[in-house]
This record gives sequence, structure tokens and C-alpha cells, in this order.
Amino acid sequence: MSQRRAVTKTAALRYARSNRDAKKAILDELCALTHWHRDHARKALRQALVLKVVKPRPPRPPLYGEAVIEALRFCWAVQGTPCGRLLAAALPDLVPRLRRFKELGIDDATAELLLRIAPATIDRRLKGDRAKLDPRGRSHTKPGTLLKDSIPMRTWAEWDDAVPGFVEIDLVGHEGGNSKGEFCFTLDITDIATGWTETRSVKNKAQKWVFAAIKDATAAFPFPILGLDSDNGSEFINWELFRWCEQENLTFTRSRSGNKNDGAHVEQKNWHIVRQTVGYHRYDTAAELELLNRIWALQRLLTNHFGPQQKLVKKIRTGAKITKRYDLPATPYQRVLADTGTVKKTVKTKLAKENKPLNPAAIQRQIQSLAGELLTLTTAKQSPKNQPSLRALSNDSTKKTTRAS
Repeated sequence: MSQRRAVTKTAALRYARSNRDAKKAILDELCALTHWHRDHARKALRQALVLKVVKPRPPRPPLYGEAVIEALRFCWAVQGTPCGRLLAAALPDLVPRLRRFKELGIDDATAELLLRIAPATIDRRLKGDRAKLDPRGRSHTKPGTLLKDSIPMRTWAEWDDAVPGFVEIDLVGHEGGNSKGEFCFTLDITDIATGWTETRSVKNKAQKWVFAAIKDATAAFPFPILGLDSDNGSEFINWELFRWCEQENLTFTRSRSGNKNDGAHVEQKNWHIVRQTVGYHRYDTAAELELLNRIWALQRLLTNHFGPQQKLVKKIRTGAKITKRYDLPATPYQRVLADTGTVKKTVKTKLAKENKPLNPAAIQRQIQSLAGELLTLTTAKQSPKNQPSLRALSNDSTKKTTRAS
């Protein structure tokens, strides 16, 4: 039928402009081709040039109503605003857990729809909420010493076969746009194989504070640390950390200068854990430092127990096109339990007991409460900005003129 319409539409304009004999020939040709009666063929040729009003198709009723999207926003906020692919992987464990703790008041039908929602739909429905998140930052890495020559370089591409225990470390500065004086730094340590992450804040980036934080954080990992990889900052490239790694038989490597992608695993955690949680304000007091470490003690539970992550399995180059293959999303806790060679059974049992009573919504509320206290402290200490000199001179001259008149 569609082919007949196409032929008729093609011949219609020629038929309308032709004389009687030509019209007869066009009708004979059309009837022979379509096997129509001549009267029907004439009618079809006349109607082919008539514009038809196309009525818009009524929209399909939405499958996921407002109740489902509202519950999805809540789960998204509890998880720390991840992408749709990671949130979809977390929902099978998160939704029943939140319903068990009475955090998510939805019926069974809504819960079933929430578990069926696709990652692309999640990203599409949460696009407006994600657009409101737009912080920015800067780097504080300064060159290390000549000790760098004794520490081998390692790139991101060499971590493919890493076992649990090889970690990347980095510092995040909390200067708030003003790098003068002392201010707090946050140390991020993330395991390459499992994604397990520990975070500590220090009063400044002095060698002794950073080294103490590294020792404390590495002791909290559920498996022994086998190697450290850092950038070229002087807070890491120093003799104290170098000798400690030699004493503990740890592999100590560093990234290439000016190549942040060599530490891609920990750089991602700098954004997702540190910046999204405490922002870009200036923290430089003892009270703020205490609040930061209280936040990280709670954040580690969300990140390690409830934050699914994906790992790059392989890259396939076809000409100029690169195709990346990832494994299925899994939390660091799930990856630690799945390990068969490094993590002890007693440690896995301890982690399972720690995981069972955790309420991610309650933990997220505590984190947001502490983050609110932190924001109150940092905004209260900000003094009003001085008046610009040109405006001050202008105001003074205006006052003088007013008095003279």
C-alpha cells in the first residue's frame, strides 16, 4: 500500500498539469501498475495533492509516576548523587534496606517499579537535579625533591593486574580560594583492585601530619597494604615515607610530573568523596578539622559498603575509535568478599557483621548535619569584604560636596 501511495503522489503533480490526452495516458499507466479501477485512480490522484492535517499522537502515559521518581531522588541523595549506571546497581540492595529501616515509605508496586528502572531513564529523569551541582577547584601539588630519582614512576595503565593492597594516595586542599597561611588538607587513599577508600584530614600538608595520617588510614584497610603510588608533591616525596616503605616492604611508586591521569583512581575519589561532601570552602581551625574527620568516619561506611563502582576491563582500538569494556558495578565491600587470595575469612566475617545493621539514609543524614555545622563555622568567621578603594574615594568626595553645599 505504501508503494502505491508513493507512485500516486509522484504522478499526481504531473497529472494535474497535463492535458486530456496526457491524463488518459497517466491513468492507463497507473491502472496497469496498481490494478485500480479508473474512477478510483482519478480519486487517488486528486486526493494525493490535498494537504492532510496530521493529528499528533497522544503521549504515552508515563510508566514511572511521581511517587517512583520521588523515591528515586531520595535513593540518589542517600548514595551521594552517583550516575544512573551505578545507582541502578545499588538499588537492589538499597531499596529493601531503606524499607526495612522505615526510611522509604513506598508500597510494593512502587518498589517493584523502582527496581526495574533503567540507568538511562535514571539519568534522564534526574538531569535537572544534577544540573544544580556545579562546584570547581584547584590543585595544590608542589614539586618534590631529588628523592624522586629513587622512586620509580608508574602510570594508570600498569594497574590492570593489581591485587588488593596496591593503593593510590593524594591530598585535597581546603583553602577556599585563599592560599595564604595554613589551612586543612584531606588525604585520600584508595585501593586499585577493590576501590576501598579511607580518608583523613590534617591541619596542614607538613610531612609529619601527612605521614601520621597515612599510617592511620592504611591500618584501617581490611587487607594488608602492599604498595603506595603518589604524585610528585613534597608531602609524599620525602625520606620519612620512603624509609617507612622500605621497612614495611611496600612498593613505593610515583606518577609522571604533570600527568594527573596516572592517579585517575584517587583523583575520582577526590571529587566524588571530598568535594561533593564538603565543597570548596576554607577550613583552617581545629574545630573544622575535627568535624572533617567525623564526616570521613561516616563517609567511609557509605563509600565502601554502599557505593557501587565499575572497573575498566579492556580497551579495544578500531582505527581511531576506542571501545572500553567495564565489569559489572560492585561495591568495595562486595569486591572484598569476592576476593579469594588476600583477605582473610575472619576479616570477611567481621565486615559482614558491620554491614548488616547499617542504615545508609541515617548515615547520610548525620553527614549532612555535620556538613551543615562545618558550613556554619566557615561562614561565621568570614569578615565583610573591604570597600574597593575607588568606590571609597568616590564616596568621600560625594560627602565633601554635600557638606560644602
